[in-house]
Amino acid sequence: MFKEPILAINFKAYSSSFGVKAVQIAKSAWKTSRSYGLTIILIPPLTEIRFIASQVELPVFAQHVDPVDPGAWTGHVIAEMVKEAGASGIMINHSEKRLRIDEVSFIINKAKSLNLTSLACADTPETSMAISTLNPDMLAIEPPELIGTGVAVSKAKPEVITNTIEKVRRVNSRVVLLTGAGISTAEDAAAAIKLGTSGVLVASAVMKASNPGSVIDEMAKAMVEAYSK
Repeated sequence: MFKEPILAINFKAYSSSFGVKAVQIAKSAWKTSRSYGLTIILIPPLTEIRFIASQVELPVFAQHVDPVDPGAWTGHVIAEMVKEAGASGIMINHSEKRLRIDEVSFIINKAKSLNLTSLACADTPETSMAISTLNPDMLAIEPPELIGTGVAVSKAKPEVITNTIEKVRRVNSRVVLLTGAGISTAEDAAAAIKLGTSGVLVASAVMKASNPGSVIDEMAKAMVEAYSK
């Protein structure tokens, strides 16, 4: 599994999420990962997976795949496709791409069969507990009302994190837990580590920043320092 702490960056679909800007961000993340010795996961749009994976030595995840096997599925993206493109993992059930629990289960099992890492997302402690029984490799807790607000769950709702950890550990002692939603600063990222999770899932704080590389560097430094304590 990945070395902790873990900084996962969801590129989403901003103007900086593809093309030259996306590669620049990926290379900044690679430099920071080597400097501080933490894992940085890149989660770019599906169209960018192949090129970004060829440019940096970091894990690259797909933002989503459809819960189907290879077949007559026009417009669908399947796990086999993203693996062939260079992805080493899949993000599943992000708040902006919700799935039914049976679909989450299908993709987690598909990822295992293809030796891909599964990063599932959940919006409440109860949902996190339910998804944890499906044995994803990683789980990010993301209250949807805080996503993109700049208000970090680690500050606004720290009890969501602590309650999630408690509930998840009742049913799964191995899943790696991340904090998502509103993580905007290095302080937010460090707070998530101090509350007991192994890392953070961020998006707009990096992708909409005037200097994304600086934000990545500051978060990484703060996380490593918090983790070492």
